[in-house]
Order: sequence, then structure tokens, then C-alpha cells
Amino acid sequence: MTANPPGPGSTPPLRHQRRYPRCVVDMRVLVQVFRSGNFESIWGRSHEIGEDGISATLTGRLESGEVVSMEFTLPVATETVKLRAAVRYHSGFRYGFEFLTLSDAQREKIHRALQVLPDQP
Repeated sequence: MTANPPGPGSTPPLRHQRRYPRCVVDMRVLVQVFRSGNFESIWGRSHEIGEDGISATLTGRLESGEVVSMEFTLPVATETVKLRAAVRYHSGFRYGFEFLTLSDAQREKIHRALQVLPDQP
């Protein structure tokens, strides 16, 4: 008797297929969004970071698709990383951001931090 190969749907589908792995990180983040002619600053704490994005719980609300400025200091760095990111998803006050147009220096700082941070469980 031969075993039948698993059929479609026999294993749960992955919720999010990521291009890069994520690492656990707990650091303060500042998000600024331009609305109605003014900058609004929103503070929060990060959860995880990867080469292409970060997630954080914020004290204010953003909409999916908004482009924001972000600032944070990586655990292995002394300088603040300032970059632009797009809101890709949110659930309550937890947000996922995709980094936009990283400079080589920013990409290198993030890459170095990922080498020492614990992987996401």
C-alpha cells in the first residue's frame, strides 16, 4: 500500500511569507506622519525587526498605506537611525512597517544589529 501525498490544504498556509527573517527587539521608536499640514509625532515600542521592516505598538493611530518618518536607536548602535517607512498592516495599536529607500549606511546598521539580536520564535 502506498501513502497518498498530502493534498491541498493539508498543512496550514503561512500567514505572511517574508523575504527576510525577523529578530526580536525591544526599543523605543518615534513615528512622525504629516497630516492636514502638520507633523504628528507618535511614540511606541518595537517588537521585531528585519532587513526590510519593523513592527511596533504605538500610542496613536495610523492608516495602512501611510508613509511615515521613523527614528530608533538599534541595540548595537549609538546613532539614531532615521528613515522613511510605509504602514503595511495594523491590528489595534500594533503596526507593521516596510522600510523605504534605505541608504547603504542604514542597511548596514540594521544588518549588523540582526547579527546579534535573537531570532523571532
